[in-house]
Amino acid sequence: MKEKSKSIIQAVIGAVIMIIGIVLCVNTYVVKGNKAYAISLLVTIIGAVVLISGLYNTFCKSEKKPVDAKVIAQAALCAALCYVGATFIKIDIPVGTERTMFHFGNVFCVLAALLIGGIWGGLAGAVGMTISDLTTAYVTSAPKTFILKLCIGLIVGFVAHKLFKISKEHSAQYITVVSSICGMAFNIVADPVVGYFYKTYLLGVPQDLAKALAKIGAITTTVNAIIAVIVASILYIALRPVMKKTDMLRDL
Repeated sequence: MKEKSKSIIQAVIGAVIMIIGIVLCVNTYVVKGNKAYAISLLVTIIGAVVLISGLYNTFCKSEKKPVDAKVIAQAALCAALCYVGATFIKIDIPVGTERTMFHFGNVFCVLAALLIGGIWGGLAGAVGMTISDLTTAYVTSAPKTFILKLCIGLIVGFVAHKLFKISKEHSAQYITVVSSICGMAFNIVADPVVGYFYKTYLLGVPQDLAKALAKIGAITTTVNAIIAVIVASILYIALRPVMKKTDMLRDL
Protein backbone atom coordinates (compact mmCIF):
# COMPACT_ATOMS: atom_id res chain seq x y z
CA MET A 1 0.00 0.00 0.00
CA LYS A 2 2.84 2.36 0.90
CA GLU A 3 4.57 1.61 -2.41
CA LYS A 4 1.38 2.39 -4.32
CA SER A 5 1.00 5.69 -2.46
CA LYS A 6 4.60 6.58 -3.30
CA SER A 7 3.95 5.74 -6.95
CA ILE A 8 0.86 7.96 -7.04
CA ILE A 9 2.86 10.82 -5.50
CA GLN A 10 5.58 10.22 -8.09
CA ALA A 11 3.01 10.37 -10.90
CA VAL A 12 1.58 13.63 -9.52
CA ILE A 13 5.06 15.16 -9.20
CA GLY A 14 5.84 14.09 -12.76
CA ALA A 15 2.59 15.63 -14.02
CA VAL A 16 3.37 18.90 -12.21
CA ILE A 17 6.92 19.02 -13.62
CA MET A 18 5.64 18.27 -17.12
CA ILE A 19 2.93 20.95 -16.93
CA ILE A 20 5.48 23.48 -15.69
CA GLY A 21 7.75 22.51 -18.57
CA ILE A 22 4.93 22.90 -21.09
CA VAL A 23 4.00 26.33 -19.72
CA LEU A 24 7.65 27.38 -19.89
CA CYS A 25 7.86 26.03 -23.44
CA VAL A 26 4.89 28.16 -24.49
CA ASN A 27 6.41 31.30 -22.91
CA THR A 28 10.02 30.79 -24.03
CA TYR A 29 9.00 29.78 -27.57
CA VAL A 30 7.24 33.10 -28.03
CA VAL A 31 9.46 35.40 -25.96
CA LYS A 32 12.98 34.31 -25.07
CA GLY A 33 14.40 32.24 -27.87
CA ASN A 34 15.94 28.86 -28.55
CA LYS A 35 18.20 28.29 -25.51
CA ALA A 36 15.49 28.90 -22.91
CA TYR A 37 13.05 26.90 -25.02
CA ALA A 38 15.45 23.95 -25.17
CA ILE A 39 15.75 23.94 -21.36
CA SER A 40 11.97 24.12 -21.03
CA LEU A 41 11.59 21.21 -23.46
CA LEU A 42 14.06 19.18 -21.37
CA VAL A 43 12.01 19.88 -18.22
CA THR A 44 8.88 18.71 -20.05
CA ILE A 45 10.51 15.45 -21.14
CA ILE A 46 11.84 14.78 -17.63
CA GLY A 47 8.35 15.37 -16.21
CA ALA A 48 6.85 13.00 -18.78
CA VAL A 49 9.37 10.27 -17.86
CA VAL A 50 8.64 10.66 -14.13
CA LEU A 51 4.89 10.62 -14.82
CA ILE A 52 5.09 7.46 -16.95
CA SER A 53 7.24 5.73 -14.32
CA GLY A 54 4.76 6.65 -11.58
CA LEU A 55 1.77 5.45 -13.60
CA TYR A 56 3.56 2.21 -14.42
CA ASN A 57 4.34 1.53 -10.76
CA THR A 58 0.76 2.40 -9.79
CA PHE A 59 -1.23 0.45 -12.36
CA CYS A 60 0.93 -2.00 -14.26
CA LYS A 61 2.70 -3.94 -11.55
CA SER A 62 -0.59 -5.49 -10.47
CA GLU A 63 -1.25 -6.99 -13.92
CA LYS A 64 -1.34 -10.76 -14.40
CA LYS A 65 1.58 -10.50 -16.76
CA PRO A 66 4.14 -7.90 -15.66
CA VAL A 67 5.26 -5.24 -18.08
CA ASP A 68 8.70 -6.08 -19.42
CA ALA A 69 11.30 -4.35 -21.56
CA LYS A 70 9.51 -5.41 -24.76
CA VAL A 71 6.41 -3.41 -23.81
CA ILE A 72 8.44 -0.35 -22.88
CA ALA A 73 10.27 -0.62 -26.20
CA GLN A 74 6.94 -0.97 -28.05
CA ALA A 75 5.57 2.10 -26.26
CA ALA A 76 8.68 4.10 -27.17
CA LEU A 77 8.40 2.98 -30.80
CA CYS A 78 4.70 3.94 -30.89
CA ALA A 79 5.53 7.34 -29.36
CA ALA A 80 8.12 7.86 -32.09
CA LEU A 81 5.57 6.87 -34.75
CA CYS A 82 3.03 9.29 -33.25
CA TYR A 83 5.67 12.01 -33.43
CA VAL A 84 6.44 11.22 -37.07
CA GLY A 85 2.75 10.99 -37.98
CA ALA A 86 1.96 14.36 -36.43
CA THR A 87 5.13 16.15 -37.54
CA PHE A 88 5.80 14.92 -41.07
CA ILE A 89 2.69 13.14 -42.39
CA LYS A 90 0.42 16.17 -42.26
CA ILE A 91 -1.20 19.02 -44.17
CA ASP A 92 -1.33 22.40 -42.40
CA ILE A 93 -4.44 24.60 -42.74
CA PRO A 94 -3.93 28.26 -41.72
CA VAL A 95 -6.87 29.97 -39.98
CA GLY A 96 -5.98 33.62 -39.44
CA THR A 97 -3.02 33.73 -37.08
CA GLU A 98 -3.74 30.16 -35.93
CA ARG A 99 -3.72 26.83 -37.77
CA THR A 100 -5.03 23.29 -37.75
CA MET A 101 -4.02 20.21 -39.73
CA PHE A 102 -4.75 16.82 -41.22
CA HIS A 103 -2.27 14.30 -39.79
CA PHE A 104 -1.51 10.62 -39.11
CA GLY A 105 -0.59 10.95 -35.43
CA ASN A 106 -3.92 9.57 -34.20
CA VAL A 107 -3.44 6.45 -36.33
CA PHE A 108 -0.47 5.33 -34.24
CA CYS A 109 -2.08 6.41 -30.96
CA VAL A 110 -5.06 4.13 -31.65
CA LEU A 111 -2.79 1.35 -32.90
CA ALA A 112 -0.67 1.58 -29.74
CA ALA A 113 -3.74 1.29 -27.50
CA LEU A 114 -4.89 -1.80 -29.41
CA LEU A 115 -1.48 -3.46 -29.27
CA ILE A 116 -0.13 -2.62 -25.81
CA GLY A 117 -3.16 -1.40 -23.82
CA GLY A 118 -4.82 1.88 -22.99
CA ILE A 119 -2.33 3.24 -20.46
CA TRP A 120 0.81 2.63 -22.50
CA GLY A 121 -0.91 3.41 -25.79
CA GLY A 122 -2.37 6.64 -24.44
CA LEU A 123 0.97 7.70 -23.00
CA ALA A 124 2.72 6.88 -26.29
CA GLY A 125 0.26 9.08 -28.20
CA ALA A 126 0.34 11.85 -25.61
CA VAL A 127 4.13 12.00 -25.34
CA GLY A 128 4.80 11.58 -29.08
CA MET A 129 2.33 14.19 -30.27
CA THR A 130 3.06 16.62 -27.43
CA ILE A 131 6.75 16.59 -28.36
CA SER A 132 5.63 17.15 -31.97
CA ASP A 133 3.69 20.25 -30.89
CA LEU A 134 6.59 21.50 -28.79
CA THR A 135 9.00 21.26 -31.73
CA THR A 136 6.71 22.80 -34.37
CA ALA A 137 4.44 25.81 -34.79
CA TYR A 138 1.76 24.12 -32.64
CA VAL A 139 3.66 24.66 -29.40
CA THR A 140 0.77 26.48 -27.69
CA SER A 141 -1.48 23.44 -28.24
CA ALA A 142 0.84 21.06 -26.35
CA PRO A 143 -1.11 20.87 -23.03
CA LYS A 144 -4.39 20.20 -24.86
CA THR A 145 -2.73 17.61 -27.06
CA PHE A 146 -1.29 15.68 -24.11
CA ILE A 147 -4.63 15.39 -22.32
CA LEU A 148 -6.75 14.53 -25.38
CA LYS A 149 -4.35 11.94 -26.83
CA LEU A 150 -3.99 10.25 -23.45
CA CYS A 151 -7.79 10.05 -23.26
CA ILE A 152 -8.00 8.56 -26.77
CA GLY A 153 -5.61 5.78 -25.80
CA LEU A 154 -7.40 5.08 -22.52
CA ILE A 155 -10.80 4.88 -24.23
CA VAL A 156 -9.63 2.63 -27.08
CA GLY A 157 -7.75 0.40 -24.65
CA PHE A 158 -10.70 0.18 -22.25
CA VAL A 159 -13.19 -0.78 -24.97
CA ALA A 160 -10.85 -3.27 -26.66
CA HIS A 161 -9.24 -4.94 -23.65
CA LYS A 162 -11.73 -4.49 -20.80
CA LEU A 163 -15.15 -4.55 -22.49
CA PHE A 164 -14.53 -6.90 -25.42
CA LYS A 165 -11.63 -8.77 -23.76
CA ILE A 166 -9.45 -8.82 -26.86
CA SER A 167 -6.49 -11.14 -26.20
CA LYS A 168 -4.01 -13.46 -27.84
CA GLU A 169 -6.69 -16.12 -28.22
CA HIS A 170 -9.73 -13.91 -28.74
CA SER A 171 -9.93 -11.30 -31.47
CA ALA A 172 -12.38 -10.14 -34.11
CA GLN A 173 -12.19 -7.40 -36.68
CA TYR A 174 -15.30 -5.70 -35.31
CA ILE A 175 -13.59 -5.27 -31.90
CA THR A 176 -10.77 -3.32 -33.51
CA VAL A 177 -13.14 -1.12 -35.49
CA VAL A 178 -15.59 -0.47 -32.64
CA SER A 179 -12.78 0.35 -30.18
CA SER A 180 -11.18 2.74 -32.67
CA ILE A 181 -14.53 4.41 -33.37
CA CYS A 182 -15.14 4.97 -29.64
CA GLY A 183 -11.79 6.70 -29.17
CA MET A 184 -12.16 8.81 -32.28
CA ALA A 185 -15.80 9.73 -31.50
CA PHE A 186 -14.56 11.18 -28.23
CA ASN A 187 -11.90 13.15 -30.07
CA ILE A 188 -14.35 14.52 -32.67
CA VAL A 189 -16.41 16.06 -29.86
CA ALA A 190 -13.68 16.96 -27.38
CA ASP A 191 -11.01 18.41 -29.67
CA PRO A 192 -12.95 21.40 -31.07
CA VAL A 193 -14.83 22.04 -27.80
CA VAL A 194 -11.76 21.88 -25.56
CA GLY A 195 -9.76 23.75 -28.21
CA TYR A 196 -12.27 26.62 -28.27
CA PHE A 197 -12.26 27.17 -24.49
CA TYR A 198 -8.51 26.57 -24.24
CA LYS A 199 -7.66 29.13 -26.91
CA THR A 200 -10.27 31.68 -25.80
CA TYR A 201 -9.79 31.66 -22.03
CA LEU A 202 -6.20 30.48 -21.58
CA LEU A 203 -4.42 31.80 -24.66
CA GLY A 204 -6.55 34.93 -25.16
CA VAL A 205 -7.42 34.22 -28.80
CA PRO A 206 -10.37 36.42 -29.98
CA GLN A 207 -13.69 34.54 -29.78
CA ASP A 208 -14.51 34.96 -33.48
CA LEU A 209 -11.18 33.45 -34.48
CA ALA A 210 -11.53 30.70 -31.87
CA LYS A 211 -15.01 29.84 -33.21
CA ALA A 212 -13.76 29.74 -36.79
CA LEU A 213 -10.84 27.56 -35.73
CA ALA A 214 -13.19 25.23 -33.82
CA LYS A 215 -15.46 24.82 -36.87
CA ILE A 216 -12.60 24.07 -39.22
CA GLY A 217 -10.99 21.94 -36.51
CA ALA A 218 -14.17 19.87 -36.29
CA ILE A 219 -13.84 19.08 -40.00
CA THR A 220 -10.14 18.20 -39.82
CA THR A 221 -10.69 16.19 -36.65
CA THR A 222 -13.46 14.19 -38.32
CA VAL A 223 -11.27 13.44 -41.34
CA ASN A 224 -8.37 12.51 -39.04
CA ALA A 225 -10.73 10.24 -37.09
CA ILE A 226 -11.91 8.40 -40.21
CA ILE A 227 -8.33 7.93 -41.35
CA ALA A 228 -7.30 6.71 -37.89
CA VAL A 229 -10.11 4.14 -37.66
CA ILE A 230 -9.43 2.70 -41.13
CA VAL A 231 -5.62 2.72 -41.12
CA ALA A 232 -5.17 1.66 -37.46
CA SER A 233 -7.61 -1.25 -37.93
CA ILE A 234 -5.81 -2.42 -41.08
CA LEU A 235 -2.40 -2.16 -39.42
CA TYR A 236 -3.58 -4.00 -36.30
CA ILE A 237 -5.12 -6.84 -38.32
CA ALA A 238 -1.90 -7.11 -40.36
CA LEU A 239 0.47 -6.92 -37.36
CA ARG A 240 -1.48 -9.13 -34.95
CA PRO A 241 -0.53 -12.57 -36.44
CA VAL A 242 3.14 -11.60 -36.69
CA MET A 243 3.29 -10.25 -33.13
CA LYS A 244 1.44 -13.28 -31.79
CA LYS A 245 3.84 -15.64 -33.56
CA THR A 246 6.88 -13.83 -32.16
CA ASP A 247 5.35 -13.54 -28.66
CA MET A 248 5.28 -9.73 -28.88
CA LEU A 249 1.51 -9.44 -28.42
CA ARG A 250 0.35 -8.56 -24.92
CA ASP A 251 -2.40 -10.53 -23.22
CA LEU A 252 -4.07 -8.00 -20.93
